[in-house]
Amino acid sequence: MEQGTLLVLSIVANWFSALAGGGAGLIQLPILIFMGLPFPLALATHKIATVALGLGATVRHLKEDHLQRWLLLLVVLAGVPGVVAGAIFIIDVPSRPAEIVLGLLTLALSLYSIFKPKMGLEEEARHRDKTGILIGAAVLLLIGFINGALSAGSGLFVTLWLVYWFGFDYKLAVAHTLVAVGLGWNGSGAITMGALADVQWSWIPALVAGSLIGGYLGAHTSVSSANVTIKRLYELVTAIVAIKLLLG
Repeated sequence: MEQGTLLVLSIVANWFSALAGGGAGLIQLPILIFMGLPFPLALATHKIATVALGLGATVRHLKEDHLQRWLLLLVVLAGVPGVVAGAIFIIDVPSRPAEIVLGLLTLALSLYSIFKPKMGLEEEARHRDKTGILIGAAVLLLIGFINGALSAGSGLFVTLWLVYWFGFDYKLAVAHTLVAVGLGWNGSGAITMGALADVQWSWIPALVAGSLIGGYLGAHTSVSSANVTIKRLYELVTAIVAIKLLLG
């Protein structure tokens, strides 16, 4: 029963995450805590499981041949140092104050996207020169730190940043976020957390299977959906993540 529950919840959480570009921690991380794991143990277990989300999404998006290598490398290389630093930083730091700040920032993302109705519906290339890429990398480093520390919807920040700064539409932004963050960031975060914190290894098989299946299904749905649909879902998931973080 326990393994079956973990599998179903993991599929649902990662399906939404793969479709909206983040937010798996909204469902999966609180459930692990509710089922009895202390926060550090739940976070480390969640981190390891979500690597499979990136793998499942990558398998689906590779079939579309719309991934740009320069952008994947930028997100991974700029963000991974931040992820590692964030994972080390959060081990001995109370997470509640940080969650409140992150909740307010996440709510701002949702409202910003809502009040920019045309943003992200069509690709408009910008800031792709050397200076623009360096600024983009600096922000990705900061978002990576948040990802490593809290793992609660930080992928949503990457998605909106790729839309806002580089001019990608939501569909392409979500695809690159899932591959780069799902594999690169979550992989480095999982290794760091696994080395520094305990992991509930008996739950990992069900969570990994759910992440893999959910990631593939969510990516498949994303590929076949219109940009406006993905934008609306992004705004909804971001708002829910924000409320969850603020309420605790």
